[in-house]
Amino acid sequence: MDVSQGDDGLGLVHGPAVLEVGPLSGRPGIRARGEISEITRSPWEEALAGLARQHADVSYVELSEVAFVDVAGVAALAVTALGLPGGRVVVEHPPPQVPRVLSLFWPGLGRIEVAPR
Repeated sequence: MDVSQGDDGLGLVHGPAVLEVGPLSGRPGIRARGEISEITRSPWEEALAGLARQHADVSYVELSEVAFVDVAGVAALAVTALGLPGGRVVVEHPPPQVPRVLSLFWPGLGRIEVAPR
């Protein structure tokens, strides 16, 4: 597997699964494209760590071009939100498994707001 990453922790993984993560334009947050799974977990977690470092009040995670997120990928998102000093993370247009996993393992987690597809 070939992994390419920038200094900001945003990167691209080539292999059976591909994940591209980059900054959002005009607002604080990240946009992901591809698949979040065991193969792409490291760059996903690094992108979330970068998001947490830059977090002020509201951060956005845009997932409209993500086909799949496994339970560990959703867990990384929830743990990131729980570790923020305040504010919230707005997850926009996630695959259907994201709100299901959040409601199952983190019901009532007010630090994450999900805007459905």
